[in-house]
Amino acid sequence: MNPSATKRQSFDVRVLRQQAPGEPSRWETFRIPYEENLNVISVLQKIAAMAHNAEGQKTTPVAWDCNCLEEVCGACTMVINGRCRQSCSALVDRLLEEHDGEIELQPMAKFPVLRDLVVDRSRMFRALERVKAWVPVDDYYDRGAGPLESQDSQEVRYPLSECMTCGCCLDACPQYSKVEVKPHPNETPEEHQARQIAAESTEFIGAAPISQAMLFNRHPTGAAIANERLEALMAPGGIQACGNAQNCVAVCPKSIPLTTSIARAGRQTTVYAIKKIFDR
Repeated sequence: MNPSATKRQSFDVRVLRQQAPGEPSRWETFRIPYEENLNVISVLQKIAAMAHNAEGQKTTPVAWDCNCLEEVCGACTMVINGRCRQSCSALVDRLLEEHDGEIELQPMAKFPVLRDLVVDRSRMFRALERVKAWVPVDDYYDRGAGPLESQDSQEVRYPLSECMTCGCCLDACPQYSKVEVKPHPNETPEEHQARQIAAESTEFIGAAPISQAMLFNRHPTGAAIANERLEALMAPGGIQACGNAQNCVAVCPKSIPLTTSIARAGRQTTVYAIKKIFDR
């Protein structure tokens, strides 16, 4: 443990807060009594039990998402000390060392804010639908054992299967732009969602969906619709929109070889496009 931590009685946590979608944001500071072995989720739970901020003013609990608390679900992703990461595995002692004794929490920058640290990540899941990131099944009958897969193929696919759709790679990507359509006064939620999806349709889908397309293209059964995934990757906002900044692989909490997946996707789409020319 850092020797200076033994002398620390408390520390400050700055949270970028927002009451509701579309409303202005504001910073609020909370003073937390220091304890050993805290993570950011523990800090947020302490804030939830407080009725006041560091200035002694009455306030409301900070809203945030979490689920598994063991870096598996990806729900607790937020920007901590300027870096997108999981709050369940972000340890307070390390954070205080890297940020001058203070912790700064912000919502992810590339998704619409619902409240405080909670964002709407629907766009990311819709991108998985675009690339058909699943193994197609026609029915639910027992068809016995599936096709055999070589050890080499398993070793390639397994790291890609660890993706928890946390969104870190998207939040860090300079080509992945925030798309937030403001609702019209008289439109229904369905109409607003339709406009939101239309606005997203030509924007870069990001590294995670590309990597998942490569995961299922290599699957013995998933390969049956490999061309459909490649068509999606060749559409506007697909593989051609990647600027190869490589921020995605630098921030991925699972160390997934995202840039390798992007390279494979580029190669597969190129080969597929050439074949289409000669198959006419």
